[in-house]
Amino acid sequence: MIWAHLVAALAALCLGVFQLLRDPKGDVWHKRRGWVWVGLMLVVALPSFWMRSLNDGNFSWIHGLSVWVLFCLVMAIWSIRQGNVRRHAAFMAGTLIGVGLAGLFAILPGRFISEILGYSIP
Repeated sequence: MIWAHLVAALAALCLGVFQLLRDPKGDVWHKRRGWVWVGLMLVVALPSFWMRSLNDGNFSWIHGLSVWVLFCLVMAIWSIRQGNVRRHAAFMAGTLIGVGLAGLFAILPGRFISEILGYSIP
């Protein structure tokens, strides 16, 4: 589960930055990549609720980022369906910031990724 979470997070981060920087917005390819990105973000956010190693098996503050991501996804989709492009863009950017922050916290010493990279604190 952790590997799927990690791979989806990296893919979502790359695709999200690409979507944010790419012009034009709103074309068919933007929409298709957007739905792929939403799917990746669901693969990132939902399994995180079963990853509880940070706080002795309990939820931790980092799960708040998962809640934020899910909220932003719902609001972004709702916003674009209402025709509010500015609000859609803001919520999508908020989601991308959330995944970026979670990624930064995930590389802290003592976490799974730090162990993979070889700088874990025993």
